[in-house]
Amino acid sequence: MPQLDTSTWLITILSMIITLFLMFQLKVSKYNFPENPEQKSVFVPKTNTPWEKKWTKIYFPLSLPQQ
Repeated sequence: MPQLDTSTWLITILSMIITLFLMFQLKVSKYNFPENPEQKSVFVPKTNTPWEKKWTKIYFPLSLPQQ
């Protein structure tokens, strides 16, 4: 049974890692990142609901005048 020649594995693995690193750098360098990232203001618009337009009063039975 012949033995596996592992003498070139180190060069192969190192070249693969370097190639992957360079490809990743090239991919990332294509993106445009903002120079000064600013916090976005969180503005929640107020929704107008029909029941907010009129004034309503809730009468509790105990607060009504005695009859």
